[in-house]
Amino acid sequence: MATYKEIRGTQIEAVATDPSNPVEGQVWYNTTSNVLKGQAATTAGAWSSGNAMNTARFALSGVGIQTAALAFGGNSDPPVQALTESWNGTNWTEVNDLQAARSAMGAAGTNTSALAFCGPPGNTPVATELWNGTNWTEVNDMNTFRGTPGGAGADNTAALAFGGGVPSGPEKSALTENWNGTNWTEVNDLNTARANQAGNGKVNTAALCVGGSGDPDGTEQWNGTNWTALANMNSGRINLTGAGTYTSSIVFGGAPPSPGAVTEVWNGTSWTEQGDLAQSRKYAGGAGADNTSGLAFGGNPAASGANLNDTELWTGAGAGLTRTFTDS
Repeated sequence: MATYKEIRGTQIEAVATDPSNPVEGQVWYNTTSNVLKGQAATTAGAWSSGNAMNTARFALSGVGIQTAALAFGGNSDPPVQALTESWNGTNWTEVNDLQAARSAMGAAGTNTSALAFCGPPGNTPVATELWNGTNWTEVNDMNTFRGTPGGAGADNTAALAFGGGVPSGPEKSALTENWNGTNWTEVNDLNTARANQAGNGKVNTAALCVGGSGDPDGTEQWNGTNWTALANMNSGRINLTGAGTYTSSIVFGGAPPSPGAVTEVWNGTSWTEQGDLAQSRKYAGGAGADNTSGLAFGGNPAASGANLNDTELWTGAGAGLTRTFTDS
């Protein structure tokens, strides 16, 4: 029988603490806990439970990644909120409020450099606010008001806003606007007007627009100049949430006609349905770096019930996973 050293070329290490960045297939013995451990990769995506937000709400916005996110605005039945909460990977902490209470906003950026734009009628509907990691500051307005626009962007200096509802005009919009750190400029429209869609993307030159009323299972990809229609989702829906990049992302939750817990994974070409949320939700906040790591928070149960403050963490297929070996 071959030994571990003959197979891997190294011996099993004895260490007092687990390696900080183990690679798949690595095995070690932890002398502190007296257990044998190894690094594997997940074979399918799944959600797990995390600590709750301080304030339950829906129609809130979210930016960031699974270990560093920001949640802001939203409705708590009533009122509309200006609350902002910061996530450090374990807990939510309330930080400085938005300048104006609003919900159903577009959002882009990180938990230290973010942009919030638009909001419902009567609550600074075209306003843009910039987050510098400590405070929100109102900056130049968008050109056209839209509720629930999609958003993408790396930080508060470069963002993209697309689609959304226009109560004073068409029910749905195809408008796209680009933020350069100072002003919004209208650029080429979506192929299909839509509202209540998911927006994914970490830069304003590469974004994904998914679902929404008008095209509930459709996907469009932005290349910095134009939108192109790509493969449809498996389950069409509105009021869904997305996270990740235009080549590696997830969408989750949403409203009928599909179940409100469905999660789909995008690999740059097609959508695959994987593990559902533990809690059905629509109008939730979301954050995530790609399709292996995400965050879902708040929202409203897809059928009925009180607003949510719970948090769920997504671990996608291929993500690293430390396992403990037993003799059973």
